[in-house]
Amino acid sequence: MACIAFGRFDDSFSVSSLKSYLAEFISTLLFVFAGVGSAIAYSKLTAGAALDPAGLVAVAIAHGFALFVTVSIAANISGGHVNPAVTFGLALGGQITILTGIFYWVAQLVGAIVGAYLVKFSTGLDTPTHGLAAGVGALEGVVMEIIITFALVYTVYATAADPKKGSLGTIAPIAIGLIVGANILAAGPFSGGSMNPARSFGPAVVSGDFANNWIYWVGPLVGGGLAGLVYTYVYLNSSHEPVPSSDF
Repeated sequence: MACIAFGRFDDSFSVSSLKSYLAEFISTLLFVFAGVGSAIAYSKLTAGAALDPAGLVAVAIAHGFALFVTVSIAANISGGHVNPAVTFGLALGGQITILTGIFYWVAQLVGAIVGAYLVKFSTGLDTPTHGLAAGVGALEGVVMEIIITFALVYTVYATAADPKKGSLGTIAPIAIGLIVGANILAAGPFSGGSMNPARSFGPAVVSGDFANNWIYWVGPLVGGGLAGLVYTYVYLNSSHEPVPSSDF
């Protein structure tokens, strides 16, 4: 039965753990660089015009592709979380210790800040931040972020963390990238479609704009935590067998 574990300092500072933190730092840096860079690039190509449907699709695809790659390159080292909400959801499900999860958070947040700074330095342009659309209140934004982050972390559990996943594990990075792209298409015009506190925090630090940044902590952490608890205690702690591959 899965349970929340605090962990030990010697485990959290082992060589393999330090390599995991570095992997999370690098992957989050690359993800934020590509994600923020895609938004800046579209703005430059359209002479600063507001994000239109074509731009939304372009940014969603860029985030989906970037997450697919960054999860893949870190998967065999750190698990490829690339997101404090994913780490939080996995910690509540007993997949990672609280102590190691804290160090994952530090690596992810520092990676996001460095990635956002590198985009700003490379382009010389202002760094866009996540924000609510006109007419969307804070509560609606939080609920939107809860729902889409629940979908993301539930997908992580179903395709990567479930020991009974069978052959589905081979498509985990693809599924994770696709759900993020789909969620940005759905939530981008409303809450911004973050699902990732690090993705929102890095650009906020670089731009100095923390307006409503709390939404992109509360929503994703609640959504990710709920997904971790639901999948763990409904599926992982009950008897369920993988579907035979011949039945797909």
